[in-house]
Amino acid sequence: MQHIALIIPAYNEEKSIGNVLADIPSIVAETVVVDNNSTDRTAEKARAAGATVLHESRKGYGYACLKGIDYLSKRSRRPDIIVFMDGDYSDYPEELAAVVAPILEEGKDMVIGARVKNLREEGSMTPQQVFGNALATTLMKVLFGARYTDLGPFRAIRFEALESLEMEDKTYGWTVEMQLKALKKKLAYTEVPVRYRKRIGVSKVSGTVKGSIFAGVKILGWIFKYSLK
Repeated sequence: MQHIALIIPAYNEEKSIGNVLADIPSIVAETVVVDNNSTDRTAEKARAAGATVLHESRKGYGYACLKGIDYLSKRSRRPDIIVFMDGDYSDYPEELAAVVAPILEEGKDMVIGARVKNLREEGSMTPQQVFGNALATTLMKVLFGARYTDLGPFRAIRFEALESLEMEDKTYGWTVEMQLKALKKKLAYTEVPVRYRKRIGVSKVSGTVKGSIFAGVKILGWIFKYSLK
């Protein structure tokens, strides 16, 4: 049986993290919540709900993900598959089985949960998010022949495949870096349509002009960097 681990980066998600953890299906062997220097009770709530809680004081989505990966890589039972999910309850944790299914049943290396329009709650993605996703995936299609339609955070990947990518982005470019490196490594990938709802609380990225700009610059930077290789 495949050993599945879940990593949830979280920054000030005390209002949502309990809901997320309550909906995680039993096929997940271990859930790791990486508290990204929260100033609220995120860690306390996550620990009370049964998650393994790690602390990463350096703020950044990538920093948190790398912390979780490092922890899991040193476990006596390393995972076969790692799933990533946000801690704001915008994803539907109960759909995790559908996200990992192409890996378990079809031999895929990576699966992206695609937030397709007809499954998104109205207002769950800001106009800048919709535009940014469309621009990034279109550029990857034109430049690299990619079949991506989304840079969604809800995703699953074989642990060995993830290690081969040698992930390095510490902040906003984490998702696009993974997808670009998967193309370079010729990983077998696919997308699974997933539902998406309005998050609990305010987004640290799309909820601010500064965050949106920085995220956009980082994402486009990774794409153009790879177009020159």
